Amino acid sequence: MRLVLSIPGLGRGGAERQFAALAAGLAARGHEVVAVTLGPGGPLAADIGGARLVTLNKTSRRDNPRVALALLRLLRVTRPAIHYAFLPSCCVLGGLFAPLLPDVRLVMGVRASSLPGLSPAARLLLWLEAWLSRRAALVVANAEAGLRDALARGFASRRAEVVPNGVDTARFRPDRALGAALRCEWGADASTTLIGLPARLDPMKDHATFLDAAALLSRQRPDARFVCIGGGPENYARELRAHAGALGLAGRLVWAGEMSDMPAVFNALDVCCLSSVHGEGFPNVLAEALACGAPCVGTDVGDAAAVLGNVGVVVRPGDAAALAGALCAVLGRMRREGPAFSAACRARAEARFSLENMVGRTEALLAGL
Repeated sequence: MRLVLSIPGLGRGGAERQFAALAAGLAARGHEVVAVTLGPGGPLAADIGGARLVTLNKTSRRDNPRVALALLRLLRVTRPAIHYAFLPSCCVLGGLFAPLLPDVRLVMGVRASSLPGLSPAARLLLWLEAWLSRRAALVVANAEAGLRDALARGFASRRAEVVPNGVDTARFRPDRALGAALRCEWGADASTTLIGLPARLDPMKDHATFLDAAALLSRQRPDARFVCIGGGPENYARELRAHAGALGLAGRLVWAGEMSDMPAVFNALDVCCLSSVHGEGFPNVLAEALACGAPCVGTDVGDAAAVLGNVGVVVRPGDAAALAGALCAVLGRMRREGPAFSAACRARAEARFSLENMVGRTEALLAGL
């Protein structure tokens, strides 16, 4: 098949990683793939494998008419069988162009559940995306939660499918040696239980509840230590550090900042935690942690429960006591089951969330069009 995949840019985000992996995977299976970015590209442009990259170099809203016409011209010249648009701005452009391209099947990619506090412009974009979805031959969501949200805001339900995100299980694999240096850096020895929250510093990730849960758990598990991995605005970081200090977590908690070697991070942790209050679709960090054999605790947002299944625990968002109890329960299961628990985590990730599954399922849906 000749395919055009479009996305606003290829910065280091979850949707962008999946876009690059899908473009590379489809190209490796023999399809002619053109990967288009509305903006100038980004660091993940190097990850698209055998796909051809076209960047339209949008730098501001003033570029919107030029970029829209450039995308339309590219679609007319390339004449793909399918235009698979990722994220609302590309989905809207795809929907607007659909009547002008009757031989090109449009696929809309929905990558997250709804977020509160959106600007009027963002709300208008989402409304347009939903209204134009009737022109799509297929809507693909990466999570059941994302699909429910899309249908609730008016997406056409005639043809909608869920394809969970894929994890590179060759890169994300159990290897405690990968995490040994980080454990040492974070002050965790063999007798320490290290619990980590890998998430950017953003209120939607609810670090405050994680810190409250850490303080509660510390009373029961004096061997527990905690690490927050991710960056964010300095003023918000100061608030969180002050909150941690007031809870008495000094000496028990490390603020690691942004890190690029996430396989090493997950292999340094004994338990991975995600405490988000909203906004998650498919929580990539949970699937990646499982692939590294790390047990997980999450809040019941997005598809966290579906990702973890019977190898993790989810609790109500914003409930520090429940989160501490779930962490304690997972630590108890680790003690009882030993390496078999880690192996079960890895097996779930391999069976359900591999890149091969994601690319193969997407390929079958596109071929069906």
